[in-house]
Amino acid sequence: MLIRHTDPEAPSGSDITPETAYRQRSRRLPASDGGAGDPWAQPSISRRHLLQAGAAIGAAGLILPGTAQAATRIYNPEAERPDAPAWLRNQIARRGVATNNPTGETLTPYRDATNYNNFYEFGTGKSDPADKAGSLRIQPWSVRVDGLCDKPGNYALEDLLKPHAMQDRIYRFRCVEAWSMVVPWLGVSLGDVLRRFAPKSNARFVHFTTLLDSKQFPAQRTPILDWPYREGLRLDEAMHPLTLLATGLYGRSLPDQNGAPLRLIVPWKYGFKSIKSIVRITFSDKAPVTTWMGMAPEEYGFFANVNPAVAHPRWSQSRERRLPNSLFSPNWKPTLPFNGYARQVAGLYRGMDLAKWF
Repeated sequence: MLIRHTDPEAPSGSDITPETAYRQRSRRLPASDGGAGDPWAQPSISRRHLLQAGAAIGAAGLILPGTAQAATRIYNPEAERPDAPAWLRNQIARRGVATNNPTGETLTPYRDATNYNNFYEFGTGKSDPADKAGSLRIQPWSVRVDGLCDKPGNYALEDLLKPHAMQDRIYRFRCVEAWSMVVPWLGVSLGDVLRRFAPKSNARFVHFTTLLDSKQFPAQRTPILDWPYREGLRLDEAMHPLTLLATGLYGRSLPDQNGAPLRLIVPWKYGFKSIKSIVRITFSDKAPVTTWMGMAPEEYGFFANVNPAVAHPRWSQSRERRLPNSLFSPNWKPTLPFNGYARQVAGLYRGMDLAKWF
């Protein structure tokens, strides 16, 4: 039996952006990132329990808060990027665009979601990714899986993703810079992918690495960050059913500036945890030193969950502006604990001092 849950913490009312608004052709599109820096605390839930719980949820066909069934709206092949792999285009075409919006909030217009982003590999400006992303080549693409697992190797993107059902997820997306979006993503469950590699019993963390290629990422020729970009999750965070390996948005494959061809979406965390253009996944018994952790440990914690009560050292996190609102708009929204997903994920951090994430 299919069970549908609504999010009791979501604002009421739904207003889906008209199709014409997000079908505007923009050249390519950006992504978004931010900071890092705290020690790891032992989770209160056992590794075995987490893996079994995640598998049970997937097997039951549970529709989680923040997910959405495939829509009846027709896929528009003319809006698809011409270099998207045929197998991925075919999978996406069968899914359509998600119209069931469990957040109860207005979807961010396609143009804003793809032209206002942080993707420092293309530059530090919000429009740099969309303006410069044409240099990225997504075919061929492979992901190296290594570390504490029984099935390491170099996996072509098709081999990595094709065995898994494509899912529609409408999620809130919150940047540590205090701007936010509501985006309809397409992708596969990260937990389902990771289980295929049989992580060893002593694996506690998953490290992710972005492509290092200064010909494709012009800003990698500069020292603005310590390249390549690195991020990580605790294994139970990575296995949580809300965590998504995204391959598309708004019913089409990811634009380059949004992290093509493969990015992470962790909806209860700040956007900089959602690493883009992933080429390596590593299982480890040690917490990684993530990029923003290394750059500014006094500002960005490893966990970096959305905690409105903890201010960034230079600005408050209690409110956010929902794009396309401007910086000077009076329509700022209160930030929800765990970005509105507290009911689903707060148990992962039981026993931790939430006031010390930064």
